[in-house]
Amino acid sequence: MTRRFTKAEAAEFFARLQALDPAPRTELQYVNPYTLLVAVVLSAQATDKGVNKATQPLFQKITTPEAMVALGEEKLAEAIKTIGLYKGKAKNVIALSKILLEQHGGKIPEDREALQALPGVGRKTANVVLNVAFGEPTIAVDTHIFRVSNRTGLAPGKDVLAVELALEKIVPDAYRLHAHHWLILHGRYTCVARKPLCPTCVVRDLCRFKDKTKELPPQKPKLAKPAKAKSAKAKTAKLRKPSAARA
Repeated sequence: MTRRFTKAEAAEFFARLQALDPAPRTELQYVNPYTLLVAVVLSAQATDKGVNKATQPLFQKITTPEAMVALGEEKLAEAIKTIGLYKGKAKNVIALSKILLEQHGGKIPEDREALQALPGVGRKTANVVLNVAFGEPTIAVDTHIFRVSNRTGLAPGKDVLAVELALEKIVPDAYRLHAHHWLILHGRYTCVARKPLCPTCVVRDLCRFKDKTKELPPQKPKLAKPAKAKSAKAKTAKLRKPSAARA
């Protein structure tokens, strides 16, 4: 049986992640709590990069529930069509925007139950909004955090809720606010799914993973860009020699 992390080991684990990035931030782009909520809803089964590509022009014009409802489901779907499951997500965003206007005065509720009552908002989304928008020390468990927590032995669990509850017990209070982001970034860039980058991992000696990689994966060779062909005019100009200046 894998030995559990002690409180001291957990504190050291997060202290090292903090040293790498003292003030981590979500990689989703947003301008206010409402656009954050929309971005997180759109990010389900999609990458932050893909969501940002779609929302950057959208959020230049639409930043409130009123504006989103006025835009309408059809135009919203067109704006986010590069994101997976965009039709269903557009339907949910319009629906939750109407509920925000009707039941919450157009404001984002600072309550997990109220957030989860909105269409397309689950526990993970609610936790992200509470953490990022309102500074609550919630931990939203996504695929990266689930993998890191189980692989390292920090907070093992059979499902995301079990991992969330285990993290709430083991993460020291001093690191609780940013724990969510540190674990996501660690899973996204170091403790990756297929071949973790163990040789460069700052917590490798604390990690309980038995099959640590001993070498970094080889980098793909960068292909040299072909030289641009010179135009006939440029070639002719080069061949012509300037006439000698008269004395």
